[in-house]
Amino acid sequence: MSKGDVIIDAQKIIKRYYIGHPNELEILHGIDLQVREGEFVAIVGASGSGKSTLMNIIGVLDKPTEGSYMLDGVDVMKAKDHELSAIRNKKIGFVFQTYNLISRTSALKNVELPMMYAGVPGGKRRKRAKELIEMVGMGERMHHTPDELSGGQKQRIAIARAMGNDPALILADEPTGALDSKTGRRVMDIFHDLHEKQGKTIVLITHSPELAEECERILTLSDGMFIGERRGTGYAPS
Repeated sequence: MSKGDVIIDAQKIIKRYYIGHPNELEILHGIDLQVREGEFVAIVGASGSGKSTLMNIIGVLDKPTEGSYMLDGVDVMKAKDHELSAIRNKKIGFVFQTYNLISRTSALKNVELPMMYAGVPGGKRRKRAKELIEMVGMGERMHHTPDELSGGQKQRIAIARAMGNDPALILADEPTGALDSKTGRRVMDIFHDLHEKQGKTIVLITHSPELAEECERILTLSDGMFIGERRGTGYAPS
């Protein structure tokens, strides 16, 4: 697959907490990260390496203390709060380990939610939500609430929700971390389908070397710095 323009362009990213206090803490020490359209990139690292902090910055959930970050042509550092909310809603599809579904709401309504915030008309968003739920193999469960679904089913609904606004980037944070190996395999197969068939740009944050190997490029984070980059061994459909 030919790669397009740079979607993520983060340079010299530093993140500090408790700035100016005696216990000031620097978590990220000058990160450079470029991801091109259509790439499938894994960021791996042990607990405490800075993965969550970096994910929050990539996902525009937090801003760096220093550095520059362009996401799909938008200067995140100069964007106002309401602009950042729009970026998160329209440009990024989030998939978290904890699913983050609304418990008393049907799977269909959960998938519709980002589109509702984006102002997509009711009929159009319902149609797209149904198509996305079918795409992840959950058509028969779309009217069930999350507490009626297994972990793997919840994660498939979360992936469908992430695709609602056709985002430029899918950001998956330990998406199989709470799943057994067979269920996790099915979830990863969906990500590969989105990448290969729809050309989606995906950043996978994981502690699993096996999952990282399936990605095109693997970046290793340690103590707030990238210490290595290499190609993955590839993905073979099961």
